[in-house]
Amino acid sequence: MTSAPPADDRCEVSCIHPEAVAQARASLPDAGCVEGASAFLKLMADPTRLKILSALHAAELCVCDLAAVVGLSESAVSHQLRLLRAGRVVASRRAGRVVYYRLLDSHVTTTIANALDHAREDRD
Repeated sequence: MTSAPPADDRCEVSCIHPEAVAQARASLPDAGCVEGASAFLKLMADPTRLKILSALHAAELCVCDLAAVVGLSESAVSHQLRLLRAGRVVASRRAGRVVYYRLLDSHVTTTIANALDHAREDRD
């Protein structure tokens, strides 16, 4: 019987480096932090929501403006904004009868910029 060639993504021998494993385990965030970060990233992983967030990266916009920018109904955009607001990704303010949205903080801004920069690297 011939053995299959080693896969490029696996070690050719089984070995564990105890110090490296201990250091990596010690650096793991707690379960609640992992869950929160995962939920945050999932909110941004949707293409429609990423378009909305990219538009908000440029300027504070109302629901009507966002609908025009991303090419969706105001109802669809409003639904996505409710999810983003609940996930603490965007904040809103009311000015009379108009509700304006903006990115919540610099963490959101940086994450979006980094994700888009990374995607552009693949294209260059």
